[in-house]
Amino acid sequence: MATRGYFAIDIGGTKLSVGVVSLSGEVLSHGRAETPQSNVWQALSGLIKSQLALTDVEIVSCGVGCGGPMSPEGELVSNLHIQEWRDFPLRSKLQDLLQMTVHIDNDAKALVQGEVWCGAVAGQTDVVGMVVSTGVGGGIISGGKVLNGRIGNAGHIGHVIVEPDGRLCACGSHGCLEAHASGRSIEAITGKPAAQASPEVIQNTGRLVARALTSVGAIVDLRSAVIAGSVALGFGKPFFEAVQSELDRSAKIEFIRDFIVCPAGLGQLSPLVGAAAVARNLGCGL
Repeated sequence: MATRGYFAIDIGGTKLSVGVVSLSGEVLSHGRAETPQSNVWQALSGLIKSQLALTDVEIVSCGVGCGGPMSPEGELVSNLHIQEWRDFPLRSKLQDLLQMTVHIDNDAKALVQGEVWCGAVAGQTDVVGMVVSTGVGGGIISGGKVLNGRIGNAGHIGHVIVEPDGRLCACGSHGCLEAHASGRSIEAITGKPAAQASPEVIQNTGRLVARALTSVGAIVDLRSAVIAGSVALGFGKPFFEAVQSELDRSAKIEFIRDFIVCPAGLGQLSPLVGAAAVARNLGCGL
C-alpha cells in the first residue's frame, strides 16, 4: 500500500516552503526558496511542481499556511509582506494547479495546530501560538478548537499595541508588536539584520512579546504559549528567558498566573507540519 500524506505549503515574506507530510506529522520531503520581490506566484508554482515530481506519496489533500489578512478559507489573501498580493485568489489558483482540495489558514494559526498535533504543546486545549519572523503572527486554540473570529483572522497578535504612538506598522497603525519585534522592524530600527541583534535588542524584543502575550492571555483565558519563527528561534535561549521573565512580572491576575512559554518543538519544519495540520483539521471539519 502506498504511503499517504498531505501536501504542505508555507508562504512567508522571506521564504516559500513546500513539502509532503505523513498522516502522523512526519515531514517526508521538502523544498524551499526565497520569496522574490515580484512574480511570487510563478516562484511558488514552480516550487510546488518540483516537489510533486519528486514524491511517490499518495496525496490526500493540501494544507497551506500564509500570512494574512485573508477572507474566509483563504479565497482572497492580502499578505502584508507580499506587496503584489492584495485580494490574491490563492485558493482557486492552488486548486487549479494541484487539482485537489486545498485548505488555507493564517500561518501562525497553522503553526499552533501543528504544535498541538505533534509538537511542544501536544494535546493542550488552550494555547496561543506565535511566529516571530519577517512579521509577527499568532493563532489561538481555545477549548480544543481553533479560534477563527468573524472572518477567520482571529489571533493576529502582531497587531496588539505594545508601544503607544510607536513605529508605523505595515498595517497602517502605530506601535504594533510587529512594528517593533519583527525581523524587518528590528533591522529598520538597528540598521543590522535580526541575526546580528545585540543582547539588549533581544531582551527588549522578548519583553514586548511578553506584553502582547499577557494581554491575549487575559482576554482569552489561557496561560500557555508556543513560539516559532526565524527571529525567535534564532535569538534562542536569551529571548525565551526574557519572554518568561516579563510574563512572570506582568501576568499577575490569578487565572493567567504561571503563564508558561516554550519554543516550537518541531523546529524549522514547524510551518510545514502546521500547514499539514490545517489540511488534517479542516478536512475533518474541525
